[in-house]
Amino acid sequence: MGKNVYSGEIKWAVVKAKIEGKLTNKEIMEKYGIKNTTQIKTWMKWYRDGQMHRFDQPIGKQYSYGHGPEFSTKDERLNNQLTHLKMENEILKKVFGDEKGVDKRVVIELVELLGKKYTVKAILGVLSVPRSTYYRWLKGIREHKNVHEDLIIQICKDTKYRNGHRKIKAILKHEHKINLNRNTVQRIMQKHHLQCKVKPKRKWKSQGESEVIAPNLLNRDFSASKPNEKWVTDITYIQYGSITLYLSTILDLYNNEIVTYKLYNHQQAPLVIDTLKEALEKRNQPEDVIIHSDQGSVYTSYAFQNLVKERNLVSSMSRRGNCWNNAVIESFHSNLKSEEFQYCKFNSLPNIEVVKKVDNFIKHYNEERIQEKLGYLTPKEYGRKAA
Repeated sequence: MGKNVYSGEIKWAVVKAKIEGKLTNKEIMEKYGIKNTTQIKTWMKWYRDGQMHRFDQPIGKQYSYGHGPEFSTKDERLNNQLTHLKMENEILKKVFGDEKGVDKRVVIELVELLGKKYTVKAILGVLSVPRSTYYRWLKGIREHKNVHEDLIIQICKDTKYRNGHRKIKAILKHEHKINLNRNTVQRIMQKHHLQCKVKPKRKWKSQGESEVIAPNLLNRDFSASKPNEKWVTDITYIQYGSITLYLSTILDLYNNEIVTYKLYNHQQAPLVIDTLKEALEKRNQPEDVIIHSDQGSVYTSYAFQNLVKERNLVSSMSRRGNCWNNAVIESFHSNLKSEEFQYCKFNSLPNIEVVKKVDNFIKHYNEERIQEKLGYLTPKEYGRKAA
């Protein structure tokens, strides 16, 4: 197969599209018939390095076009460079347009890139853009950019740096009616070191098969078509106070809302019984709800199982030693610890402060934290929308 040959006009059009940031690499490739993403990266490298002459060099020429061995005399090299500059000027005008059709962001980008090599006047002369117009655009772009940066910084601060760039993009769109490309949001967050907190990865080791107390009815199907169809529950250690506390939580898989939770200084059966009773009371005593848990002793106890039967609920249990069978509630507890207690040492806080942090996080999770699964709505918003 022969090599793909692209005109200088196509190369410049691709560079323009990348600078604008409106199209993905895949969309650019489809629009201009580019066969490989490495080609786009190569052209962008030429552009960033100021190697404008390379946009029109013959394929396979590794030397700087206009300085190769076929031009033996100084006059020939100069004449070729002049011809190339005229061609480059023509391509720039054709791709970037005239004063009325030119993209202001591309002009500003070119001036910033070539400013060390050429004067602003010379660059604007090639593009046929008046200096007064350029400086007006520059002022407007900077003000626009600063407004967005300040807003993104404030959103990250308000959400305690819990969200990645996709969720920040969704907040900008839903709450502020600003539709930015997610790559732009990511660049701004990286510029100001606003990356979200990343929870540490945990190693999992299989414990082998074991006797099942109740069948695994959930079977890793974490979707629900209506509220109070499937609840998942678990207990986790909270070891940041003067004593270890135990958090029991029930989550509705319909909208991932925390139905209720209890924080006790023990992990006996009354902890999970009280949690379930309160959840049923808050949801007006629903029946036939699948209650999925692990095979912990409190969930297999006669007291808990009798309560499940008395209230016409259905018990479901994960296989012992496999956290993936109850991944949603496990993930919630992991997020709580990594986001709310990330910089806290064990046994370093007063118990009242620990309780306050748990209360604040669960309130934030239910009422403020948007989720991709829910169409970038909060659990409470999704529940109200579907009601």
